Amino acid sequence: MQLELTRPIAFFDLETTGTNVVKDRIVEISIYKVMPDKQTDSLTRRINPTIPISPEATAIHGIRDEDVAGAPTFAQLAQTLEQFFHQCDLAGYNSNKFDIPMLIEEFLRCGIQFDVKKRRLVDVQNIFHKMEPRTLKAAYKFYCGKDLTDAHEAEADTRATYEILLAQLERYQEVPYEDHEGNITQPIKNDIQSLYEFSYNQNNADLVGHIGYNKDGKEIFKFGKHKNRLVEDVFKKEPQYFDWMMKADFPLSTKNVIQSVILRGFDKGNKIIKDL
Repeated sequence: MQLELTRPIAFFDLETTGTNVVKDRIVEISIYKVMPDKQTDSLTRRINPTIPISPEATAIHGIRDEDVAGAPTFAQLAQTLEQFFHQCDLAGYNSNKFDIPMLIEEFLRCGIQFDVKKRRLVDVQNIFHKMEPRTLKAAYKFYCGKDLTDAHEAEADTRATYEILLAQLERYQEVPYEDHEGNITQPIKNDIQSLYEFSYNQNNADLVGHIGYNKDGKEIFKFGKHKNRLVEDVFKKEPQYFDWMMKADFPLSTKNVIQSVILRGFDKGNKIIKDL
């Protein structure tokens, strides 16, 4: 079964200096773009992160500081990458929680607003974990019947992710599933909107999951002492909490969400929010 596309979709994978979205940097990016007419294009680049690569990260992807010493920085590649992603929906493996937030952070550091609000985000890992909880290597073996011998090489991972998604569509084309509320739904479809709705956590206001939505669609905290409380209510009663979040090591994308809450309160003439 093939994907039903109305616009390009970019499968991408990052190798990084570590796993901290705020502090770590990208050392390699690989993008595999599939067009509505099924034509494909790819781009893979090593990147000088300008900070040391952790030994733990090198143990996984094999990239050392000396391997990227002469590579361009992300800032030098940012315009090229933004253009390659132009008007693309996005897909990856664990991409909603890690790769997309990491990519957004890198773009924001360069002053580029890489807006994902109008893109459909398809996380193949979420589909996999809902149907067959395992790792990428196991997913490739399970769905495609092949061994991913060069796992954690970005280009191999992106192509494997694409093949896994096609195999998932073939396997589950007639299989209903149970959603998070226990309701039995129709089988997943091969169009990107359906895959986005299936694999993306609609309850997150930010991709990393620090801020969520309640049943009324209002932003709530999903961590710490204010967990499940309205963001706006907390900022009204504790203005210093907003100040702490803006100065702490939260992703810039999370900070953008809480700033939007503040600005919305300002537009409403809310004096307490306004004082911030």
